[in-house]
Amino acid sequence: MKFSQRIGKTPITKIIQIESLDPELRNGIWNVLKICLIDNLEKQDRYSSVTEFNVFCKILWAYFYKLPIDTIPSNYYNAESYIREVYFASKWFEVYDLLEFIANLDQKSVRFNLEIFKNFCNITFEKENSGYRFIDNNISPITNVTEINEIEDAINNSDHFTALTGANIHLKNSLEKISNKNNPDYRNSIKESISAVESVTKKISDNKNDTLGGALDKIKGKTKIHPSLERGFKQIYGYTSDSDGIRHALADEPNCDFEDAKFMLVSCSAFINYLISKANKAGITLDKK
Repeated sequence: MKFSQRIGKTPITKIIQIESLDPELRNGIWNVLKICLIDNLEKQDRYSSVTEFNVFCKILWAYFYKLPIDTIPSNYYNAESYIREVYFASKWFEVYDLLEFIANLDQKSVRFNLEIFKNFCNITFEKENSGYRFIDNNISPITNVTEINEIEDAINNSDHFTALTGANIHLKNSLEKISNKNNPDYRNSIKESISAVESVTKKISDNKNDTLGGALDKIKGKTKIHPSLERGFKQIYGYTSDSDGIRHALADEPNCDFEDAKFMLVSCSAFINYLISKANKAGITLDKK
């Protein structure tokens, strides 16, 4: 962790980026383009004026920029400067368009290591909390605006009630652990997510000693919870609590990844929003701040 992060001057985490590219993500993607593609293409050939970089520029100008190829600067420094200028002026989705275009180039025409390129893109996406990944040669969303809104709503909703302060803290901790750029902790993010649900159910059941399962049994006597949802969350709680589960003593080799932690954070956030709504409709008092 940086000094500025330790003293609270700069944030440790940031929300998953869906329709934006912050400077760190945009710069990171450009660095991948430079290292894995542009800098690897031959720019000078003592025997021919047709270089690998020149071929790449012609393909880029003709099929991506849709510009006349005779507008390509003759000097490769100027050509690269133009590519860079266009890149940094591009909208967020145009950057991803460029990456997909490059990933689908004919490898015989533009020779570069495609797998290394995609791998470094995905490493950068994950490090900078992009909501997208390369899957095959296409960039696909790993989350969406609805999921992000569900998380934000749960944090905001739980923040409105003094009784749900514990749940609010668990949710923020879960988001921090999944979003930490330097050291993501997916296993403990899952623990925090399910603990947030457990905290809400205990408040609604009005018994701090209840487990999640016991609290749900009491809640269904106070408000209407669909039986399938109740069973589903009891099973998820069982998964996190059994001898091989997340909330058991940590194993030497954690087997959780981003997708597991994201699923739990989104699912638990949605269930918390659902429980708060049901409690309000049933007239169950949750003290507002």
